Amino acid sequence: MSVMNQYEDHFLPAYSNYPQGRYVSILLVRRVESEAIFRTEGSGEPLSKEFVHAGLADDTVIQRVVISKRKQTAVERRTGRQLLRANDLLFKKDAKSEVCSLNRNNPCEKCMDCMIYGYAAGGGGAQKSRVVTDDAFSLHGAGAVTDLKQFNALFDNSTMRDPETGKASTSIGTDEYVKPESIFLDIETLRDVTADEFRYILGNILRSTRYGAISSRIGKVKNIVAGIVFSDCELFSNLELTQSVYDLLREGEPEPDFPLAADTVVTAVNAATETLAEQVVGQLTIVPSADLHALISEIGAFYRDGVAVTEMLENTSKIYGAQG
Repeated sequence: MSVMNQYEDHFLPAYSNYPQGRYVSILLVRRVESEAIFRTEGSGEPLSKEFVHAGLADDTVIQRVVISKRKQTAVERRTGRQLLRANDLLFKKDAKSEVCSLNRNNPCEKCMDCMIYGYAAGGGGAQKSRVVTDDAFSLHGAGAVTDLKQFNALFDNSTMRDPETGKASTSIGTDEYVKPESIFLDIETLRDVTADEFRYILGNILRSTRYGAISSRIGKVKNIVAGIVFSDCELFSNLELTQSVYDLLREGEPEPDFPLAADTVVTAVNAATETLAEQVVGQLTIVPSADLHALISEIGAFYRDGVAVTEMLENTSKIYGAQG
């Protein structure tokens, strides 16, 4: 029996415009696998950081690196749109419109991307995102996971001086970056989704691999699903989860070891989830580890079947009234 079928009662049988109070929380360990730069603006800006309490158990304040919420879902949204585009499932709003595209104020208002991740049309309708996110915090303090590196741009003669004018290049400076094997913890909360919408969103997360600035050369990230929780309300915050895991891993030391094995962090996330869940006012179903592993394998097998993926995308697009 499919793992998804075991939990079908937690998904909507069909898309609804009205809130139904069915939440799916995906607990993620985002493991940086190369140098990465997470900032809010363009080149030269520092990394995004915030001063917060180190853990829940004491009042020590540390600075943590932050991946802003939009910098996470924007990557995953583009991953999904790439799949929709390949299957000709990005539509036009009307005969005079261009095909649905991001940041051009011309959402089609009927593709899976628009209906799941939301849109706001300047001249009319809007759809609130059903993927609820927040900033992701580094598990360790900024001092442990960041460093500086110098960059330059050489001319054809392999020097910093223009071979024709002799003038020195101005393309030199330093960038602050996040070290490989740094860990960020994140929760993506899905509201009122169908089973196929869940497959689409989870597939986007697992298939996204580049985050942050200069992602064509750095920013490799592995998304590890540490847990899935079904509920009738939203759970605890990313910060609470990070602080709780930090307390579990420090073991009496000022800070947890760096780097940490991903499995060690996943185990701590599961323990922290069990503890924090006791403070949630609502009904929760925490997916057991065995079912979680089987589900991830099931999703992987599903995405290797091109025919099944196309059929799922086409069928789901129809539930919003999309006719192309």
